[in-house]
Amino acid sequence: MRAVGKACCLLIMLVSLYGCSPPRGVYHTVQPGQTLYRIGQTYGVDAGYLARVNSVSDPSQLKVGKRLLIPGASRRRYVPATATVAGEARRKPPTRKPASPGSTPISARKTTVPGQVTATSPTRGISTTKKNDPKPVGADFIWPVHGKLVKPYGQQGYGGRKGIEIEVKHGQNIVAAAAGRVTYSDNGINGYGNLIILKHADDFFTVYGFNKQNLVITGAYVGKGERIALSGSPPGYDGSRLHFEIRHGKNALDPVSCLP
Repeated sequence: MRAVGKACCLLIMLVSLYGCSPPRGVYHTVQPGQTLYRIGQTYGVDAGYLARVNSVSDPSQLKVGKRLLIPGASRRRYVPATATVAGEARRKPPTRKPASPGSTPISARKTTVPGQVTATSPTRGISTTKKNDPKPVGADFIWPVHGKLVKPYGQQGYGGRKGIEIEVKHGQNIVAAAAGRVTYSDNGINGYGNLIILKHADDFFTVYGFNKQNLVITGAYVGKGERIALSGSPPGYDGSRLHFEIRHGKNALDPVSCLP
C-alpha cells in the first residue's frame, strides 16, 4: 500500500507539472456567424482536422458558444462572421405575437439589439441562463470504455483512491473522454502500467491507466471518442481493468458525477 501511495503522489506531481506548462494550442469560443471553415482559415488549420479533433460531426451545425481546440495556435484570433449569415440575422425582423388583452404594450417591451444577450423575465417561466454561455467542459465527458464499474471513487484499489476502475475485456479499445492534448504517454509511474494523461479545456485532466498498449504519443492532439489505448491488467492482477480519473487542476473528482 505504501508503494501505491507513493505512486499516487507521483501522479499528482506529474499532473501538476503538466498543468503549469504552456499548452500547445488555444480554445476558441464560436461566435454568431462564424463557420468552421473561416475559423480554420483564420488560424491556419485545416477545417477537417479541426472537426475531427473537436468531434464536430456536422460542420454546418456549429453551435454558438462551443469551445474549439485550435492545435498549434499560440494566441486567440479575431474570426470575422460569415457575411451572409450576419447580414441575414440583422435583416430578419423579430417575430411578435398579436397583443392579447391585458398584455404589455409593444412600446413598453424591451428591445433586443442584434448580438446582445439579455435574460428573459423569470415571470414568463423561462430560464435566465444566457444563451451564448459555453457549456461547462465537465459536462462534455464521455465514458472511455464500456464495462462494469468494479471500484468506485474513494475506495482503495490497484490505482489508489483517486479514480475508478472498470472491468473490461483484454485488448478492448479505450477512447478519449474529451478532446485534448496528450501530456503523458509512458509507463514510468509505478503501479499504473502504461499510462496516458490528457489535458482538456479549463484545466481539466483525464487519466487512463493499466493499458496493454498506448496508441498515442506525448504532444499529440486527440478528439473526443478517438481511440487512444488498448486495455490491459493492473500489475500483479490477471483480469483486465481500466483505471480512470478526472481531475480539475490538482483536485481529483468523482468521474461518475462528470459522466453521462
